[in-house]
Amino acid sequence: MSSTTRPTLSAALDGCTIVIAVDRRSLELAAALERHGAQVRHAPALTIVPHIDDDALIAATRELIARPPDVVVATTGVGFRGWMEAADEAGLLDELQHAIAGAQIVARGPKARGAIQQAGLTADWVAESETSAELGEFLLAEGVAGRRVAVQHHGSGADGLDELFARAGADVVSLTVYRWGPPPDPAAVSRSVVCAAQGEVDAVLFTSAPGAAEWLAAARSEGMLEPIVARAAEGRLLMAAVGPITAGPLEAAGMTPLIAERGRLGSLVRAVVTHFGGGGCASLLTAAGRLELRSSGIVLEGRHIPLSRSATDIVAALFDAGGGVVSRQRLQAVLPRSGENTHAVEMAVARLREALGVPDLVKTVVKRGYRLNVVDPA
Repeated sequence: MSSTTRPTLSAALDGCTIVIAVDRRSLELAAALERHGAQVRHAPALTIVPHIDDDALIAATRELIARPPDVVVATTGVGFRGWMEAADEAGLLDELQHAIAGAQIVARGPKARGAIQQAGLTADWVAESETSAELGEFLLAEGVAGRRVAVQHHGSGADGLDELFARAGADVVSLTVYRWGPPPDPAAVSRSVVCAAQGEVDAVLFTSAPGAAEWLAAARSEGMLEPIVARAAEGRLLMAAVGPITAGPLEAAGMTPLIAERGRLGSLVRAVVTHFGGGGCASLLTAAGRLELRSSGIVLEGRHIPLSRSATDIVAALFDAGGGVVSRQRLQAVLPRSGENTHAVEMAVARLREALGVPDLVKTVVKRGYRLNVVDPA
């Protein structure tokens, strides 16, 4: 085994095609999913543009060193780490750490707290809801009038904390460590929303609210948002978010995303693996065992059976009927380029049975059509 080869942990995601609409740590996330059998497509809807050489950030850092803050607010882990890296690049890290060591340090969630600890500091308080609103309420209750408050912002910077604390009488120092930029590959984003709408994707993963909002905007622009919402409602497309803040744009679009219990990539991967490998998908109990749909075929009794696009579409139509009969005309409609030739349906079903290796799974109903051999059909 080569040093770059990672061992497979499970087959829970066999047959799953997963879009990760993520820029930061996307390779790490993809590797974790692939170790469970997933096929991963990268389609980050935004990119993070660091401010490592930003004169304004360094100037604000020097200002805090000269006049240390009473309170330091860390809103994101990547932002707080970026601030420390920028200070180190400018030769100011030791002075900055000394300046803020005596301050009250508050964090907007576990990722920000982790970055604080990584910098050799200790968070005095962490917002359990991971929201700026809770963080602001906590500090207002503590009282900020006359106190010097340093606020490290996330990429969009529009959290309202600066204005909130200033109105309450604080001396606010604002620090924007990174900002959101355009997607690195807009064509990949467009392809991903079309594939998600057309059933060629099993899940889309998000790690930031701005990234989720932009991916949905791309879906709307392509005319694909409605079918994506419909597929999600049917259980055919899993929309997953690293935390409740990231889930916000998805919920606003009418979807109910899977939300990782803890706001970390490892928790997101475990949630997705549990969903697909632990019975979270829609299924039917057939004479051949439990059957689930995947974008690239089916999973039958835990075994992925790859199928062609047309064969997968046929199984999906039969699956939707829940064991009921599906007419040849209905199946003809889901086959591309079948025209008026009903013989094409018979040939497609024959090829499907051969690919399945379980001929009795798809039953012929004379003069009516076909059905899945479901145990106790509705």
